[in-house]
Amino acid sequence: MIDNADEKSIGVTAFKSRCLALIDEVAEGKTRRVVLVKRNRPVAAIVPLGEEQPELWGSMRGTVKVAPGTDLTRGTGEVWEAER
Repeated sequence: MIDNADEKSIGVTAFKSRCLALIDEVAEGKTRRVVLVKRNRPVAAIVPLGEEQPELWGSMRGTVKVAPGTDLTRGTGEVWEAER
């Protein structure tokens, strides 16, 4: 296992017995991330989630202004390749 102050690398077999402790270290900020290695190749990482991601649905509400008189339901007349 490679052990830097902010990052650890551990084989998946060794991870099985230490997973809860390593997850706690990441969650508490003691370790920035834990890289899981299988056959000397990184396969996954445990990182903190950070702040909760904002809801995407409606996140751009109010950011677009439609010009008066614009009909958003009218077609553009553009022929798509799929329609040929």
